Amino acid sequence: MSIERVPVEVCKGVNGLEKIVLREVRGSSAELYFYGGHVTSWKNDHGEELLFLSSKAIFKPPKAIRGGIPICFPQFGSLGPLEQHGFARNRFWSIDNDPPPFPTNSSNKAFVDLILKPSEEDMKVWPHRYEFRLRVTLGPGGDLMLTSRIRNTNTDGKPFTFTFAYHTYFSVSDVSEVRVEGLETLDYLDNLRDKERFTEQGDAITFESEFDKIYLSTPTKIAILDHEKKRTFVLRKDGLPDAVVWNPWDKKAKAMADFGDDEYKHMLCVEAAAWAIGSSKGSPRGIAQADLVHPCTGSLAASGDQFYQ
Repeated sequence: MSIERVPVEVCKGVNGLEKIVLREVRGSSAELYFYGGHVTSWKNDHGEELLFLSSKAIFKPPKAIRGGIPICFPQFGSLGPLEQHGFARNRFWSIDNDPPPFPTNSSNKAFVDLILKPSEEDMKVWPHRYEFRLRVTLGPGGDLMLTSRIRNTNTDGKPFTFTFAYHTYFSVSDVSEVRVEGLETLDYLDNLRDKERFTEQGDAITFESEFDKIYLSTPTKIAILDHEKKRTFVLRKDGLPDAVVWNPWDKKAKAMADFGDDEYKHMLCVEAAAWAIGSSKGSPRGIAQADLVHPCTGSLAASGDQFYQ
């Protein structure tokens, strides 16, 4: 086997930050940084990038990396007193050398287990002890799966709640030519209207201006159709009942230092999320389900479409 096909490799990334490269024998790959436990790249077996990463992304702690799949924990957005999207995306994670067994262990060799535990500084702003275990797996067909398991390790047995999201940035040809299916007729909270609650219309979602909505009680499957690239992303999720759809459009894009003025045209965030999850003492799971699972499965169909599920 050539060096290029080593399934797991730790190496230096941007600004000397360490990253992990996962490679599948057929040619697909994924990259994630210890900083944030952050997936920054996922390519199919043709070498085509499927995730958006801003050309102005700042790989310099404590700034979060703009694009890829940031992990929002223990707070999503501004839903609480912490900094925007919590602090997991701004912390250095470690290799988990002794992960608990997974119920769906397979023969995949391209995977890595990371773990995050709170520092004393973290405890000052969010006074709960936990173990956050993240497995990132690149499957035989180029599938990408993120599995999160959060265990409450508070010594006093005190439960805690948190909000959560995989803030996935999809790479698209032109957001105005993209539509999202699977969220029709669902209730949502509009972040552009002080989280006022509305019901989505019966048609697929399309984009012609800034968009920032939290959809409630969503199905396990959501499709993002990119007509120009003839590519369909299918996001499948388990244990994460909600979904966020976001695009900053032109004015907010220009206001972000780590985002190109016109890059909003080539990205769309569709995020598996949870408003609130409870974790009892010693439990490896929240109320939602045994695992917070965000399977991202990529396979090449005869039509040339790319499926992300």
